[in-house]
Amino acid sequence: MGRSGRKAISERLNRLREKWRLDFVVVNGENATGGMGLSASHAKALIDSGVDCITLGDHAFDQRDMLTFCEQEPRIIRPLNFAKTAPGKGFRLIKARNGKKVLVAQALGQVFMKKPFDDPFSALDTALKNAPLGGMADAVIVDFHAEATSEKVAIGHWLDGRASLVVGTHTHIPTADAQILPKGTAHQSDAGMCGDYNSIIGMQKDEPLRRFITGMNKERFTPAVDEATLCGIFVETDNATGLAKNVVQIRNGGRLQQSEPV
Repeated sequence: MGRSGRKAISERLNRLREKWRLDFVVVNGENATGGMGLSASHAKALIDSGVDCITLGDHAFDQRDMLTFCEQEPRIIRPLNFAKTAPGKGFRLIKARNGKKVLVAQALGQVFMKKPFDDPFSALDTALKNAPLGGMADAVIVDFHAEATSEKVAIGHWLDGRASLVVGTHTHIPTADAQILPKGTAHQSDAGMCGDYNSIIGMQKDEPLRRFITGMNKERFTPAVDEATLCGIFVETDNATGLAKNVVQIRNGGRLQQSEPV
């Protein structure tokens, strides 16, 4: 989320990769540029910081240069069920640093979202059949970009046993439900943002408060710029099945309580 979130990734990720022995890192970057979308230059900076794959979301193309850049950079994933004419891919098979093949897929939810996106269940079903866990894919990561926690939980259970991890994004607030589902898929309804939590979902507080209180717009939303909490989810998978053996919610630095993989 904005400059604060980018700084957290650039300054901490390589150290965390080494400390936690991370083989593959996915970052949702759709609010990294001014809180609205992701520019090509900021995408390059995230990749240079050690990110293996970047997912987007409903703000995927707010920065116009992403329309062409996502076609050139195979490590960027846009939502599967975005407009059919949208550039880029909604899922890709990417090689991890340990040589394993990881399928990363993203879909947008339908509940409480501003636009009527296509059915995410059928879209994800097609993607996972294309590179199934234990077949072409050694691990499968699904980013479900949605508003409603009920829809996120439903997607998790629907994909249980077919993915290593199903994790929600979009609301900017981490949920406290990280778990391994009965058939072996790690799930968290929302990973939260990498950004300044002394804010209103990453934005400086004055303008959002004004709009809530008065119902009137005065200024543009501006990302908060103090120290970020790096939020996410850590998953250890089984080498034989690709299913989850261990899952830990991550909060590193900033204002929120910290946690680490064990």
